[in-house]
Amino acid sequence: MTKGCVNCAEGSGEGDEEKKPLVVSFGEMLIDFVPDVAGVSLGDSLGFIKAPGGAPANVAVAISKLGGRSAFIGKFGEDEFGHMLVEILKKNGVNTEGICFDPNARTALAFVTLKTNGQTEFTFYRNPSADMMLTESDLNVDLIQQAKIFHYGSISFISEPCRSALLAAMDAAREAGLLLSYDPNVRLPLWPSEDAAKEGILSIWTEADFIKVSDDEVAFLTNGGDPQNEEVVMSLWFDGLKLLVVTDGEKGCRYFTKDFKGKVNGFSVKTVDATGAGDAFVGALLVSLAKDESIIQDEGKLRDALTFANACGALSTTQKGAIPGLPDAAMAHQLMRKSKSK
Repeated sequence: MTKGCVNCAEGSGEGDEEKKPLVVSFGEMLIDFVPDVAGVSLGDSLGFIKAPGGAPANVAVAISKLGGRSAFIGKFGEDEFGHMLVEILKKNGVNTEGICFDPNARTALAFVTLKTNGQTEFTFYRNPSADMMLTESDLNVDLIQQAKIFHYGSISFISEPCRSALLAAMDAAREAGLLLSYDPNVRLPLWPSEDAAKEGILSIWTEADFIKVSDDEVAFLTNGGDPQNEEVVMSLWFDGLKLLVVTDGEKGCRYFTKDFKGKVNGFSVKTVDATGAGDAFVGALLVSLAKDESIIQDEGKLRDALTFANACGALSTTQKGAIPGLPDAAMAHQLMRKSKSK
């Protein structure tokens, strides 16, 4: 661990909290600037709402909000935005022992274009940002070794030195017997080219135990294949993968294991901003997996966990901003009960 690392959030790792299984999330956290009006281009937007974001950080907060135990590993700029984001993690109960500050790089920013249906497009400012500058020597390996699940995305794999740091963290997680969770989270504007994105994302594909991928990402990774075609989806399967989940937006998700496969319906809500829906889904599923990894072998339990994850993903779209929209467990169970009663 480097001297730049901050102390963990107050109260994390004490008492009953310490007995909960830990999920460590690795990667980027940034400021999303979200237009205050949907359906307007960035150039025509008159105002923006400042919201914390970044897929791995969203997952860490989602886990904590749902009553799980999470930690975040990443690097922030030694600036007001960086310190603000770390405070948000602490306030949401995320362990911050794996965080470092960089005095020579800024915290990343993203401007989000909101379409009228709540779907999003991103314009990033990170040339380079502090999260890209995380090095292998910055890693808190002890924190990884304490965990049950190690979660990561592909953005950390785009450039050095963060790429090598991610590979070292994955090695440490595997050696410690953790479940490796991978959400590619394709963001093409951040890669040199589409081909580079595809090659980079797939180069670490077979390292994971659990992969969550969206229907759009299936199409991209299979060179335009139909994501609803099972043969296309199964071209992403490999021996050793324990669980592959394809999310289909409000339609729900599909799941594939070596023993069974199926579909779990989603929930209909009034979508305002879909920015963190996939992260809310992943966080919810990882909470269930951390409690009981054997649900991967029990289809009934897995379907229950995916229904809960679908509810969390749906609820996260009902307000602007990824982290502000993340639900707690009570909200998810209420939506599940409401849907059952219809």
